[in-house]
Amino acid sequence: MRVNFKIIRSFACALALSSVASADAEPYAYVPNEGSGTISIIDTATDATVGEIKTGGRPRGIAASPTLLYFSDLPSSALKVVDLKNRAVTAQVALGKSPEGVYLSRDNKTLSVAVEESNSVALIDTATLQVVANIPVKGKNPEHAVFSPDGAWLYVSAEEADTVEVIDVARRAQVGAIKVGQRPRGIAFTPDSRRAYIACEVESMVYAVDVPTRSVIASIKAGEFSNGVVMHPQGNRVYVSNGRSASVSVIDVPSNKVVANIPVGQRPWNMAITPDGRKLYVANGRSNSVSVIDTESEKKLADIAVGNLPWGVAVR
Repeated sequence: MRVNFKIIRSFACALALSSVASADAEPYAYVPNEGSGTISIIDTATDATVGEIKTGGRPRGIAASPTLLYFSDLPSSALKVVDLKNRAVTAQVALGKSPEGVYLSRDNKTLSVAVEESNSVALIDTATLQVVANIPVKGKNPEHAVFSPDGAWLYVSAEEADTVEVIDVARRAQVGAIKVGQRPRGIAFTPDSRRAYIACEVESMVYAVDVPTRSVIASIKAGEFSNGVVMHPQGNRVYVSNGRSASVSVIDVPSNKVVANIPVGQRPWNMAITPDGRKLYVANGRSNSVSVIDTESEKKLADIAVGNLPWGVAVR
């Protein structure tokens, strides 16, 4: 029998490529641990920690592109950049004191960083790592500056405020403010950029905002000290972490009603969801863990041990 080695080699090559593709099919979750100065790496296929990046500082806000990780670092007052292939810090961008939330525009071209002590939002060009704008805001100690999916707007929350400020990204200027509750925190937009949800910690409320009219269309009671907010990729569910309740509330977008409350670890903070929307990862600041939630069953799957004081999660 004649053996066609060309076919065998082709099959072996295809099998190898298939194995590589399978290994890379599931994304990684990255968890900045402010207390231990590290970033934990979680394989979302197995929900096990598979590595750690030493930052040499106190990482807080975090965002991930396909090849790079960006995080704010408190001691250096900078945005730092991690090469994910080598899992090492390769660059940094000077900012004002106490930078917090870091967000990446959908096209991966622009980063926003809320800078607390200067009461401003820095915009950074990812290609050049240059600060292209510093936009003042009125609220004191801004924490999050979140891009709308269409890239037109930035919504900014601040610890000492009762409004969410609206920045026109093209004009690089604040153009409005929306009255919500005291101490607005996490923000998330629907995929069509027409609605935003803002958690207000002091009032334990979530406000649904109509983006075109900049008006509140619903006030939703969440758990105690509502904080982080994540939108499901399909736009049908909003997830809200409740710091004092140690839970995540699930809001149905069409009805603006809470449909579930899921127990997690102590002091849940910021969160991230996988691109397929199947799993939600919740950083528990006082439990030094990340809770994994199955979004279909709305049940907790696991608690994963990470470093000290996890601040949030980014999923690549």
